[in-house]
Amino acid sequence: MSTKRDFYEILGVGKSASQDEIKKAYRKVAMQHHPDRNPGNKEAEEKFKEAAEAYEVLSDPDKRGQYDRFGHAGMGNRGYGGTGHMNMDDIFSNFGDIFGEDIFGSFFGGGGRGGGGGARRGRGSRGSNLRVKIKLNFEEIAKGANKKIKVKKHVTCNTCNGLGAKDKNAFQTCTTCQGSGQVRKVTQTFLGQMQTVTTCPTCNGEGQIITNKCTSCKGEGRQYGEETVSIDIPAGVMEGMQLSMSGKGNAGERGGAPGDLLILIEEEPHPELQRDGLNVAYDLHISFPDAAFGVQLEVPTIDGKAKIKVPPGTQSGKIFRLKGKGFPSVNSYEKGDQLIHVNVWTPQTLTSEEKSMLEKMQESGNFKPNPEKSEKGFFEKVKDIFS
Repeated sequence: MSTKRDFYEILGVGKSASQDEIKKAYRKVAMQHHPDRNPGNKEAEEKFKEAAEAYEVLSDPDKRGQYDRFGHAGMGNRGYGGTGHMNMDDIFSNFGDIFGEDIFGSFFGGGGRGGGGGARRGRGSRGSNLRVKIKLNFEEIAKGANKKIKVKKHVTCNTCNGLGAKDKNAFQTCTTCQGSGQVRKVTQTFLGQMQTVTTCPTCNGEGQIITNKCTSCKGEGRQYGEETVSIDIPAGVMEGMQLSMSGKGNAGERGGAPGDLLILIEEEPHPELQRDGLNVAYDLHISFPDAAFGVQLEVPTIDGKAKIKVPPGTQSGKIFRLKGKGFPSVNSYEKGDQLIHVNVWTPQTLTSEEKSMLEKMQESGNFKPNPEKSEKGFFEKVKDIFS
């Protein structure tokens, strides 16, 4: 999808919704657009995937907090609409418990997407998340950047393509659960019979047992290796911000969904500029004659040099503003400015000739401070700048 809808809008809840309300809303939307209720309906399938993406983010407190602060830009490369890492089986594997066993029974006639007449076979365990740090300079932060990094992690086994078995025929139905992946136990209590359902301990809920394991990965379906990951970083990110790339973490065991790659942003200090939110600050030092006569000079900015004109009589503490020369907002069209703080340099040592000239100037009324004509105080200037 070219334009992503708001996750809260997709599930039909407000931003203050509790986790229980989000879970109920997702179940309702997912059931409405479930592919087995809408066979052959591509639009319903896309909405089903869209709801899964929204729920994956909003059901996780960390991802939800990041989304609330930065919107879709803070999610990195996500999405299931034909571009994400999750297919239908991944969605059912991760969120199938939300629908409830009775729903799968009615949809699949007691069978599942794994076939074989039993309940839907669970997939291997999900891979863990990985965290990396990316350092960006001011120019990369201002314009956005694409970084290619090598990540050492568990990757899908090339020999068995994640099956964990020598071939597709190296599986047999688990005799403990008869392929259902679950074990039912009925106990007699004073209230009557009570039935409990637990994950099968023999096959770990997969419904099948490997009879001939892959020799490369020893049945795990993954190996420790390295992957080059291309990371698109949006313009305007800040120190400490965390982005997420779905499916770029450790590969899951035996075909399980991969984890996420979490990218922590670090800012490289600039030799001359300082960051203040969306604004950029620069200290400009000029001599007393330049302040008195005025001067035109160049100052550094994020994207090169810019010429500014310092008018005659400029006082120390004057702040000039270069509109739009700051950082863009990561989640809006707002852009900061560059603030140039003037500092008039006072010489620390004087020759006898210089001292004599200054003593003569000291007698002139032009060189005596005049509060009525002086610059505003520091706090007044700051208030004007940000008002």
